[in-house]
Amino acid sequence: MANLKGERRERELVNRLDDAGFAVVRSPASGSGTSRHQPDLLAGNGEDFYAIEAKSSSGDPIYINGEELEGLLYFSQQFGARPRVGVRFDREDWYFFHPGELYRTPGGNYRVKRETAIDDGEPFESLVS
Repeated sequence: MANLKGERRERELVNRLDDAGFAVVRSPASGSGTSRHQPDLLAGNGEDFYAIEAKSSSGDPIYINGEELEGLLYFSQQFGARPRVGVRFDREDWYFFHPGELYRTPGGNYRVKRETAIDDGEPFESLVS
């Protein structure tokens, strides 16, 4: 069930990016079927190009696998897109981070707390303007 909610949130982000004038490609099951990492979304408007890993949670915090982030950085560099991690907590909007801005756990994964997203994340409107 949690995966269905995550997919619904991804589609919500696709629609908002589309409404903001971006062409968007969603990679469903981006974590499966291939050894090469693909971001959840690719979005571009002719000037700005983003490779986005989208994460959502009803709880706090959101954890991101270190290999997933390395894959996002590699893909973004090869593709020529700016890597972003988009996070959305229940009853909050989307906030975006460059992977280098995220807190790295001792185990090599990454973490975003709700308060960090609200205080330090780039709001959706800023990303698309």
